[in-house]
Amino acid sequence: MASEAVKVIVRCRPMNEREKALGCKAVVSMESARGQCFLQNPAATSEPPKQFTFDGAYYQEHSTEQIYNEIAYPLVEGVTEGYNGTIFAYGQTGSGKSFTMQGVVDPSIQKGIIPRAFEHIFESVQCAENAKFLVRASYLEIYNEDIRDLLGADTKQKLELKEHPEKGVYVKGLSLHTVHSVVQCEQIMETGWRNRSVGYTLMNKDSSRSHSIFTVNMEIYTVDEQGQDHLRAAKLNLVDLAGSERQSKTGATGERLKEATKINLSLSALGNVISALVDGRCKHIPYRDSKLTRLLQDSLGGNTKTLMVACLSPADNNYDESLSTLRYANRAKNIKNKPCINEDPKDALLREYQKEIKKLKAILAEQMSAHNLSGRRALSGSRDKLLMKIEFAMITLDSKSRQISLFFVLCLPNCHPGQDVHSPRLTQTVLCSIELREAFAFSRLQMLERQVVGGEQAKNKDLKEKHKRRKKYADERRMQLVTALQQSNEDSSEWVLLNVYDSIQEEVRAKSKLLEKMQKKLQAAETEIKDLQSEFELERIDYLSTIRRLERDLMLFQQLLDQVQSLVRRDCNYSNLEKIKRESVWDEETSCWKIPQPLIQKTRLPAVPALPQPKPAQKSPSAESQERTVRCYTPILPILPYF
Repeated sequence: MASEAVKVIVRCRPMNEREKALGCKAVVSMESARGQCFLQNPAATSEPPKQFTFDGAYYQEHSTEQIYNEIAYPLVEGVTEGYNGTIFAYGQTGSGKSFTMQGVVDPSIQKGIIPRAFEHIFESVQCAENAKFLVRASYLEIYNEDIRDLLGADTKQKLELKEHPEKGVYVKGLSLHTVHSVVQCEQIMETGWRNRSVGYTLMNKDSSRSHSIFTVNMEIYTVDEQGQDHLRAAKLNLVDLAGSERQSKTGATGERLKEATKINLSLSALGNVISALVDGRCKHIPYRDSKLTRLLQDSLGGNTKTLMVACLSPADNNYDESLSTLRYANRAKNIKNKPCINEDPKDALLREYQKEIKKLKAILAEQMSAHNLSGRRALSGSRDKLLMKIEFAMITLDSKSRQISLFFVLCLPNCHPGQDVHSPRLTQTVLCSIELREAFAFSRLQMLERQVVGGEQAKNKDLKEKHKRRKKYADERRMQLVTALQQSNEDSSEWVLLNVYDSIQEEVRAKSKLLEKMQKKLQAAETEIKDLQSEFELERIDYLSTIRRLERDLMLFQQLLDQVQSLVRRDCNYSNLEKIKRESVWDEETSCWKIPQPLIQKTRLPAVPALPQPKPAQKSPSAESQERTVRCYTPILPILPYF
């Protein structure tokens, strides 16, 4: 299986109003023809700028349309062929991640990657020949390390991560919505977008406080020239990460501080996964350190074509964050994935649909040859109403109910409906009728065919030609970038040392130029080492402050626990906290502790057997008078509480 590196591009947005008001200067520059990005340290202008090379470099004048056509187009095209794909945006808060992924409607050239991917997918689906597609969409967010369905009935419900030997990592209970057009995809995305967690920070008034993943699941059914069926499955993950940030710059406090801590921890886990994948000596990849890395497990080092969009701010006051983003992206481009077409998936719903469609068509063909078509269309008004109810009910049927309905259509005997409309046995009689069986099969067939799309524009030559031109343009742009990089390396040390010169002076000039270039590289490397040490020190200080804060929180909870423990009843199992700690188990799937339920063990005294009561003897009047006197003067003892 051939490996393929993760594609990484960098995009720098224009200066915003806040940065202009602060008088910031631009420290980012690009050389788009070679995919190079330069970052100048504002504190050391005499030093050469730091240089990074990526699969694409896009500055302020470049539009999202150009980015998509040059870089993202081949990846999304691969999804329609059966490959998995992932596109995710990374960068600090307010650097343009959501703008790149979502975009704006006006102007149209700034429409985001996600809506352009919708248009691309359905354009490819409509142009396909001898192929049918089942397209379903889901939308989730990871907020404070909790997974929530943005399209579910309860968007606050926490969902669990599960792992299957064949499907891999998946979210249990995540809703899947069948889509047939670009408009439906955009409506679903808009619904989920409104349910996302956003909040105000100093860097961005509508800052995303969660990671969101919009997934398009595709099942592809094709028939080859020999008439053999083939089934493939693919998914496209469109990821909008929350902003990486230093908490002091965003002014985060309270709930925002908690959110920022969770965001930074998950992004740190993502960085650790990238570093482990790049380091060939590392045997363990820490995917389980966060929900984000588990969901992106297949996208980093797995069976997926992946594109990372690193977003930058040009301002000098964001130099540290921009440098961190560029280093992050520079590591990611060294990850090797092994994408392959997903042939014959075991749990494909489209296979069930195609089998049922074939059976229903066979039923209709058989009935058409056996009965008069005009007679079948003459259904009574009451039967038409019942048909509408049945067709409406079929839309909401689950898989088991569909099998039962198909069983009725295939197996129930032919009966003649001659009963009253309001009789109790009307439903059974109508179902047994030949006419309704055909109408039921026809309605079910129409509903299934509406679920499946593909080939609607197979004869549209203009659309096919446009599709080919866009693919050719992306291939040409990639070759131009490779050629430009090769030309920039022609003056390498090997070429200078092996070249034959006409004179000594020419050789001295060439080698002096090479020496000067090497000295600049050495100086840049030494500066890079100092910067890395400084950055490591800042991160160490940040981690230590986080540890101290967590230790203070832990100490507070421990002191509260010590005070509360003395108030717990002695007959409750929580009076012995050491035993409770030993019985608690950490659950990797839900990332939480499973602790024993509180129980109160009531002490029950053994029942005292009743003694036989002797028959009362006959008492004399004087004895009865004496007993009454004793009872009257019996002292009443106070009832003491029982502890």
